Formats: sequence, structure tokens, C-alpha cells
Amino acid sequence: MATPSKKRHGLSLDSKIELIRASDTGKSQRRLAENMDDLTLIPTAHCPKVFIQRDYSNGTPVERSVFDYTMSNLNSLYEEAEKLSGRTYCEGCCACLTAYLIYLCMDTHYEKMLKKISRFIREQNETVYIPRGLLLIDPSERGLRIVSFLCHKR
Repeated sequence: MATPSKKRHGLSLDSKIELIRASDTGKSQRRLAENMDDLTLIPTAHCPKVFIQRDYSNGTPVERSVFDYTMSNLNSLYEEAEKLSGRTYCEGCCACLTAYLIYLCMDTHYEKMLKKISRFIREQNETVYIPRGLLLIDPSERGLRIVSFLCHKR
């Protein structure tokens, strides 16, 4: 069964949408062509991402087991930070009762775990990654979205 075409002012709704899309595409392409030297105008939200793998044919800078140890510990620490327990429940109740003024005097369980994670990352950087020319960046600095490394010269 065909859906009824919703016509207003002589054009169907689908036709209007296609016209808007076509005009928007033409405007953005013209604007992009005019300002090609200003890369900040290029919308990157919906652009495909390309990741180029490094050539580790001569070996990797970090052994797989060491990398796995770091990632599994980070995952377990973040899991522990987000776990609900009686302590976090009481912490939330006390916060409500004191109009959240209690947080001026004490750190939350989550904040304590973030400090513990930062210490772990600092320790891993000092013992494992910095001697190999890498620096592990704390995921909380990137909004907990990615684990990233910086490469630096030894």
C-alpha cells in the first residue's frame, strides 16, 4: 500500500526534503572550495576516519603481555570505580542530607579510584612505557573515550 503524499504548496514533503538536501550540499561544497586553506571549516563529525598502522616488522616497542596487563588492570580499576556498593549508597545519602556539602570535606569513591588509576598509569609510564619511547595518556584526560599513547624520542 502506498503512503499518501503530503502535498503543501504544490510540492510533496519528500520533494521538499530532497531540495533542501541538494541546496545544503551545494552551499557547503562552494563554501569548502572557497575556503580550502581554512581547515577549521571542514566538518569532521561525519567524515570517515582512517587509521594508519605503524610498521612493527622489526618488533613492537611493548610486548603484548605487558600491554595486556596494563589494559586489563585499567579496565578492572574503572569497573571497580563504577561499581555500586553499600558504601557508595551511603555516600549518596549523606550527600543529600548535607546538601552535598560533605563533598567539600571528603572525596567520593569514584574520585579516590581516579587517583588510584592515575598512580597506576604514572607507575606504568615510569617502568614500562617511557623507557620504550612511549607515554600512556590517562583516559580521564580524553573523556574516558580512548586510551592513547604519545611517541617521543629516547
